[in-house]
Amino acid sequence: MFPRTFLTTFVLLCASQLYAEDSDGFTPLFNGHDMSGWVRENGAEDTFTVRDGMIIDTGLPIGVIRSDRMYENFILEFDWRHMKSGGNSGCFAWSDGLPHVGGPFPRGIEVQVLDPGFAATHKGENEWYTCQGDLFPVQGATMTPFGRISKTGARSFPIEDRTKPSPEWNHYHLVANAGELRLSVNGKEVTVGKDCVPRRGYLSLEAEGSEAHFKNLRIKELPSTNTPPEQTAKAYEGFKPLFDGKDLGGWKFDNATSEIWSARGSHFISKAGMSQNAKGLWSEKKYRDFVLCVDWRLTGKVDPRRLFTFQEDGLYVRNAANSIVEKEMPDAGSSAIALRGDSKYQLNLWSHPMGSGDFELLHTDEAIPSPLRRALLPKVKADAPPGKWNRFFITLKGDRVTVVLNDQTVIDNAQLPNIPAEGPIGLLYHGDEVEFANLFIHEL
Repeated sequence: MFPRTFLTTFVLLCASQLYAEDSDGFTPLFNGHDMSGWVRENGAEDTFTVRDGMIIDTGLPIGVIRSDRMYENFILEFDWRHMKSGGNSGCFAWSDGLPHVGGPFPRGIEVQVLDPGFAATHKGENEWYTCQGDLFPVQGATMTPFGRISKTGARSFPIEDRTKPSPEWNHYHLVANAGELRLSVNGKEVTVGKDCVPRRGYLSLEAEGSEAHFKNLRIKELPSTNTPPEQTAKAYEGFKPLFDGKDLGGWKFDNATSEIWSARGSHFISKAGMSQNAKGLWSEKKYRDFVLCVDWRLTGKVDPRRLFTFQEDGLYVRNAANSIVEKEMPDAGSSAIALRGDSKYQLNLWSHPMGSGDFELLHTDEAIPSPLRRALLPKVKADAPPGKWNRFFITLKGDRVTVVLNDQTVIDNAQLPNIPAEGPIGLLYHGDEVEFANLFIHEL
């Protein structure tokens, strides 16, 4: 029998060898056994799995995994193959830690991982895309294309076709240094992109509809060039997805709910025209303090509709008969997000001129002092136009809430009187079609 101290030392030594630096300075990014070192950014738990020393990417639901830390300057190597002709995937350099607003992919620079069979079913090869290792910015990132450039001016094209078709393996060697990317495909440099922003961030692997395999992922870090914060990707550390892109798992769901709510790819959709007494969608889990990320858009047709009017202190405007005064305004529908299981603490998503993010059931309560009511009104209208995507970051600590809409603070550390200590999150139904995406939570 081995002494316990020997066994402990042996186990620690084996674990350290999984990511030990090679003689040429490279460190493995994948240990061949599990997904240690990688984070599910969105999508389902089984989209990326491990088999026979490979990362198996099923392609669905569409989304990404990312490295568990950021990289600045490096040399990245990996092997990849598609399991059907025309398969599509990608690797992102210097990407953000959450998907871009309304979409399944993060901001970053994409290194195209595309099977040559794609050209047989998609027009535009050598015009807006190739199957040979394009480099291009996505979701708000920027890059100066170099060398051979697409007709759109957005992509760097490879100077030579070197990609092998499915199911053969291909080898990528990517040098990322000071905002410049140089890609070698199967042993020869073919594509270059310059002036990239971000130029420090996560590495991501993409699921985009078809099965792909990855192996032999390793990285060699290069000396820092002191990338400033404005050229660094957004970390968004600690966020976990509340929706896996497959179904409504994790949310309370029955036949009545299914008549209204459905999953459409990476999005929740509420069906218009149902009774306004119909059910909202509530998380199964209860939450206390958190930061909640929610993307949403109003998809209904903009039509005139009579909406409530409000005083500067948040109360309804009333006439001599004490009835609420309504005014005809352009409207594309509405919904709300309820906090800690109580619909009294709901913030509006709507077309009202005051903007989204207000807590209507609180700022219209005359029993609440005027300063508290005013704090629950949006400081600014930050909504995107109807049909466009919006992003909320809702921070709830104790009975204090801060709401940021499209990077503008609309509610700032306002008190929510008597809010429960914990409870589920609710997406409420107001009778209109509303689309939700990218629901993430960071528990505090």
